[in-house]
Amino acid sequence: MANELEKTSYRFDTQRLRAGYDPKEHNYAVSPPIYQTTSFDFRDVEHAKALFGLRELGNLYTRIGNPTVGVLEQRIAALDGASGAVALSSGMAAVSYTLLNVAEGGGRILTSPYLYGGSADSFKKVYPKFGITFDLAKNIENPEKLSEEIKPDTKAIYVESISNPNGVLLDIDAIAKVAHEHGIPLIVDNTVATPYLYNPISHGADIVVYSATKGLTGHGNVIAGLVLESGKFNWQSDKFPQFSEKYYTLRDINDNNRSFLEVFPEAPFTGRIRFNYLNYFGAALSPFDAYLVLIGLETLSERIEKQVRNAGILAEYLKTHKSVEWVRYPGLKDSPYHELAQRDFPKGAGGILSFGFKGTTEQREAFLNSVKLFHYHVNIGDARSLIVNSPQTTHSELEPEEKKIADIPENLIRISAGLEDPADLIADLEQAFEKANT
Repeated sequence: MANELEKTSYRFDTQRLRAGYDPKEHNYAVSPPIYQTTSFDFRDVEHAKALFGLRELGNLYTRIGNPTVGVLEQRIAALDGASGAVALSSGMAAVSYTLLNVAEGGGRILTSPYLYGGSADSFKKVYPKFGITFDLAKNIENPEKLSEEIKPDTKAIYVESISNPNGVLLDIDAIAKVAHEHGIPLIVDNTVATPYLYNPISHGADIVVYSATKGLTGHGNVIAGLVLESGKFNWQSDKFPQFSEKYYTLRDINDNNRSFLEVFPEAPFTGRIRFNYLNYFGAALSPFDAYLVLIGLETLSERIEKQVRNAGILAEYLKTHKSVEWVRYPGLKDSPYHELAQRDFPKGAGGILSFGFKGTTEQREAFLNSVKLFHYHVNIGDARSLIVNSPQTTHSELEPEEKKIADIPENLIRISAGLEDPADLIADLEQAFEKANT
């Protein structure tokens, strides 16, 4: 069924339930089994040689591949229209392996200033020590001028499809055009949107990364990440010699060394992550955690649809509240991103919104301490509604000037809308506002 699904134009909601899995191959189990095993027996010596030489793909060792994890990889690849996917143990592993893979040996990444705080802080602290420098694009919202910021050693452009926490939307199509004119890939973190709301590959992205911890799974019970590739970017370039490099470990049956481009012509990027970075750095996703992500994917459409609806209701409520200075949500008609939301996000612009608390620091903290229904912590995309003071938590790593560039004022409060009744959520916010102002 896996191959049949890949060849058949089944729609999104069918693929999220069925892609990548054939019950006949798993003792007719309806739900993908959890293959909780470290290793897999070889049929014989020739089989072992074929697997280790990558002349035959199969299960060898769970660190680099496992049947349960494989179903997840195939399923998300089908949802995104990707040529290849690799699952990892966290979203940050997905980000780090992607950036190391694309800029191996050194170079620059041109990036949006509107990013998750952990990503932004790692760009500053970690990667420069590996010869990788990040340039904050001044024209990320004006792609016609973006070419001016691309340097000879720029290896990629990195953005978020819906930014956390402000819901900034970018013209991904236009940014992809600029990247491709300069022979570099566009990397899109699609965590907030999920493939239900937005397909970056269809808008020109070459690499897509996810923290599957968030909306993809949606129940706050697993840490996971994914990297996908479009299969359309030409990695056979002097700018990316690592993909043409020949390895003894990739040798053919005649012991001729081969490159990842030769072994994985349709998916060299994720193939290289799997057999270099995942293999040797080891951020492997466990079979059980892969199973949890698969279970979460089964309700993806219904969850995200209601989260979008609840986010819109909460945004409209907050807009007119006396204790709110401003509201940022791309679904609002007065949002500067409303036009892009209408064009690129017909199913809605995500379940994340932020607002400015009008009051003192003490009042803001009293408000957060008074919520009862909302959970106060740093995750997003959960079935439960979440609230947090991002400048002091998720983006606390940013220095004052960096927060200013990212447009994250100290009074910003982020909401991740869940699946509760919106009237109950509004009542909870209302009582918290009242306590903060007494």
